[in-house]
Amino acid sequence: MASTSSRFLDDIARLATDAAGAAQGVRREVETVVKMQIEKLLRELDVVPREEFEAVREMALLAREENDRLAARLAALEEKLGKS
Repeated sequence: MASTSSRFLDDIARLATDAAGAAQGVRREVETVVKMQIEKLLRELDVVPREEFEAVREMALLAREENDRLAARLAALEEKLGKS
């Protein structure tokens, strides 16, 4: 009787282990499919990657600084011409 009970418990434990392994496999597969769908959606929406956004942002900041310098220079030249 004890042998039968032990074997039954071993079978249940093996079944639970197999179920857990199958659940992990399904989870990984679902994650992969969801990730692929999100990437596809982002490509279709033409979303800019963070690296490109940061590069363009830096270029805009540099252009703004140069524009401010040139505006100050122009104002100084205009003031100098006005006094002449």
